[in-house]
Amino acid sequence: MPALASHRKPRTRVRTTTPAVGLTTAALASVTLLSTQSATAAPAEPKPSIEEVQKKVDALYRQAGTATQQYNQAKTASAEQRSKVDALLEAAAKRADKLNETRRELGNYAAAQYRGGSIAPTATFFLADDPQSYFDQDQLMARMTSRQQKAVADFRTQQKQAAAKRVEATKSLETLTESQATLRTSKQQVQAKLTEARSLLSELTAEEKARLAELERKKEAEAERKAEELARQQAAAAKEKADQAAEKEAGTGTGTETTGGTGSGSGYAAQAEKVLAFARAQIGKPYVWGATGPSSYDCSGLTQAAWKAAGVDLPRTTWDQVEVGTRVATADLQPGDLVFFYDDISHVGIYKGDGMMIHAPKPGANVREESIYYMPIYGSVRPA
Repeated sequence: MPALASHRKPRTRVRTTTPAVGLTTAALASVTLLSTQSATAAPAEPKPSIEEVQKKVDALYRQAGTATQQYNQAKTASAEQRSKVDALLEAAAKRADKLNETRRELGNYAAAQYRGGSIAPTATFFLADDPQSYFDQDQLMARMTSRQQKAVADFRTQQKQAAAKRVEATKSLETLTESQATLRTSKQQVQAKLTEARSLLSELTAEEKARLAELERKKEAEAERKAEELARQQAAAAKEKADQAAEKEAGTGTGTETTGGTGSGSGYAAQAEKVLAFARAQIGKPYVWGATGPSSYDCSGLTQAAWKAAGVDLPRTTWDQVEVGTRVATADLQPGDLVFFYDDISHVGIYKGDGMMIHAPKPGANVREESIYYMPIYGSVRPA
C-alpha cells in the first residue's frame, strides 16, 4: 500500500505544474506577437518640411486659380445659354400666338361657309383640331378662295416653324443644364483646393509660420531684383531710342513723331492711363474667386473691369483674354499690357512699368502691386 501511495504523489505534482507551464508559454507567445507587430508596423509619415509645405500650398492655390477660370468660363457659358433659351422660348410663344391667330381665321372662314350653307366637309375641315389630313383633298381646295388658300398655307408654315422652335428650345435647355453642371463641379473643385491649402497652413506652429513668411520674403526680394533689372534694361532701350530720334531730327532739321511699335502711340498711352488709374483705385480690395467687382475681384475679373474703364471689353477668362490684341515680348512691355502666368495661363496682371504689375493675387490676399517675376511668365498681350 505505501508503494501505491508514493506512486500517486508524483502524478499529483505533475498535474499542478502543467497549468503554470501553459500560462508561461501563452505569455511568451503574446509578448513575441506584440513585439513582431511593433516591428512590422508602418512607420509614422514624416512631417513635411516648410519648403515642401510652401510648394504644396502654392500648387493648391494655382490649381484653385485654374478651377476658378473653369468656373468663370462655365458661368459665362451658362449666362449666354440662359439668354439664348429665354429668346427661343419667347420666339416659340410668338409662333404659337401666330398659329392660334391663323387657326382662328380659318375657323371664321369655316363658320362663314356653314352659315352660307356650304358643304359640310368644308366646315369640318376648318373646325378640325388637325386639318392636316384634309390638305391633300383637291376637291376641297378648289372650293376655297385664294385668300383662304393662303391662310391654310400660312397655317402649315407656322405649324412647322413653331415645332422647330420648340425642338431648338429643348436642345438649348439641355445645353444649359450641362453648363450649370460644369459650373457646380468647378465651384466644388475651387472650394476643395482652398480647403486643403488652409488645412495645411493651419497645422503649422508659430515658428513654422515665421519660417514660411521668411521664405516668402526671399521669394519677393528675388522677384523685385529681377523687376529692377528689367526696368534698367527698358530705361536704357528708351534712352537709346530717344538718342536715335534726336540724331535723326538734327540731320533732317524736322521734328519726327516716334512710337514704340503697335499700340505704343499716344492713343494707347491714354487708354493705359485710364486702366492703371482704375487698377490703382482697387488696391487693398480682397481677392475673391469668381468676383468681378466692385468690392472684390479675381485676377481676370480685375483686368476685365480695368480695361472696361478705358472703353475696351475683354472676355471673362484668362484663356480668352490672352487671345485678344497683340502679343508682346517681356522686354517690350508697356503700362497697361496684360501679363499672363503659368503654363496653363491661370493668372493675369496689369503691367504698370518698371517690371511691376497690379493684380489680384490669390485667396487671402488683396489687390496689390508686385513684381511680374513673382510667378513664371507665360506671355503678354497689348489689348488695344
